[in-house]
Amino acid sequence: MSATPKLYRLLGPDRVPTLSPVPGTLGGHRRSRIYGRLDCPGAARAIARGGYVAHRVFFADEETAVAAGYRPCAVCLRERYREWKATQVAPDPQG
Repeated sequence: MSATPKLYRLLGPDRVPTLSPVPGTLGGHRRSRIYGRLDCPGAARAIARGGYVAHRVFFADEETAVAAGYRPCAVCLRERYREWKATQVAPDPQG
């Protein structure tokens, strides 16, 4: 009898979960729409505090995370975050 291969739930560019035989390379948080490395210290702290795990998502790669509307983590992807931040338009204080 062959063992059933493990499947991983990854979020696609359309934010629809799909099953993959290959694990994701990045993790993210569904509510804050942030993605980062699987070993991110910021995510590890949030997981230790509880509540974060219920909203955790995984991505095959960075291209998919960005296409799904997620931004880079300021803790573990500092340079990518700076690049992303520089592209954001500041709100007009005059309304």
